[in-house]
Amino acid sequence: MPVLFLAATLAALGLYWCVEMWVGSPPPALRIALLASGAALAVLVSGLSAERHRVASQTARRYIDMLCQLDASAWLSGSAGNLPDLPSSNAFRPVLTGVRQCLQQLAERVEEAEHQKTAADARVHRVALERDQLKEILSGLTDPVVAVDSYGSLILANSPATKLLHLPASAEHSALEQLDRCEELLGLLTETRKRRCNNSRTAEVKLADESGRQHWFRISCRTFADESSSQGSSRSSGKAAETLPANQGAVAVLTDITHEKAIQKRNAEFVSSVSHEMKTPLASVRAYVELLADGDAEDEATREEFLGVIHSQTERLQRLIDNLLNLSRIEAGVVEVNKAPRSLNELLEETINLLQPAAAHKRMELVTDLSPLYLGVLADRDTLLQAAINLVSNALKYTPEGGRVTVRSRLYDESVVFEVQDTGVGLTPEDKQKVFEKFYRVKKDQQMAAGTGLGLPLVKHIVEDVHGGRIEVDSEPGQGSTFRIILPGMNARDA
Repeated sequence: MPVLFLAATLAALGLYWCVEMWVGSPPPALRIALLASGAALAVLVSGLSAERHRVASQTARRYIDMLCQLDASAWLSGSAGNLPDLPSSNAFRPVLTGVRQCLQQLAERVEEAEHQKTAADARVHRVALERDQLKEILSGLTDPVVAVDSYGSLILANSPATKLLHLPASAEHSALEQLDRCEELLGLLTETRKRRCNNSRTAEVKLADESGRQHWFRISCRTFADESSSQGSSRSSGKAAETLPANQGAVAVLTDITHEKAIQKRNAEFVSSVSHEMKTPLASVRAYVELLADGDAEDEATREEFLGVIHSQTERLQRLIDNLLNLSRIEAGVVEVNKAPRSLNELLEETINLLQPAAAHKRMELVTDLSPLYLGVLADRDTLLQAAINLVSNALKYTPEGGRVTVRSRLYDESVVFEVQDTGVGLTPEDKQKVFEKFYRVKKDQQMAAGTGLGLPLVKHIVEDVHGGRIEVDSEPGQGSTFRIILPGMNARDA
């Protein structure tokens, strides 16, 4: 507006100058009239200019108000394009057009940012869910798991590891030295994480649990990339960066191998016992064969004696081998079992008839006390008969001459029970716990009868593994023993 006012003033002065040139010096009244008309023209032009600016401002304000009323959806849906355009004569049109375009671009960027935020929230939620699931899985594992980063800080210890290693409840980011209860684990993690290449290492340690019982653990330790420290070390350059240690942590899993150790120990003891049991009869057979070969048996009676010893020792070897084969078949589950409804009393009567001559030879009384009821069992005849024969013959062996062995049967709830009771030497509490172990023989009674120490373990396997029953023993030293076998009855099988 000042520019227009100046233009009008200059136009009035120019008109006055032209009149003065054409007419000459005008009279004062004319001069005043010219100046007044010039001033009026300037005021008129200024007023028109001011009105035009006011109208343009009002139009621009209304346009801005309409722009402000639009939300992001209107910008993105294209509804903003329905706004009327400003007149080309409006002085604010270029500015407001730029504002409109800028708002359109901002709306598009906001939409893109919203999409990115939604995708980021989904990724964060998925990562958080996976983290929670991983923690839940690790806490549910029975094997202790610990992990350390490249700086030697403890970053993970699940619940079993916390209990076993006596770690604090919040063990994360603790010093590695908190594993001082297991120096082998501490050294293995330290050595593993310091190696440049990815590797795995194992070791075996013995640790006590919360109750003080000793357990064997196999430690499996592996490296993993530690990205938390790789950013700091990646800023280094040149030779200094080449000398940095590998940015990797280590994770260790402790697997309880106590049962495996026990099996290895039992296998070693089994091989040792078998070797010992075989060595004695083989040594006897070899000695007597050498005597026969050297001609030391000059008469027929001596030769018969030597041959009798060889025969008895070979039979002992045969019994040992048969018992071992039967045990291994039952344990492996490959023994042929033909179960059918049987009468327990009939099997026991057959056992008594078979062993009655042996009892008479030792001048022992073999008594039967069988139930008058029918005791039906679903059993394999051969294996159950073998178990009964082993129990009765074992009672006859360890009962002195003139003693008594009683075989009885009865019904107890839904189970059938048969017992073999003797008046023999009896067992100590320690013997009762070990009598069913392979090759175990009571030392103080080894001279009473020859044996392999496999009869009772074989009976236990037949009763428990083949027939689903259980075997018990009651005994007192010098008072005899009672071996009791409880089998499911036919009613229990049907149920």
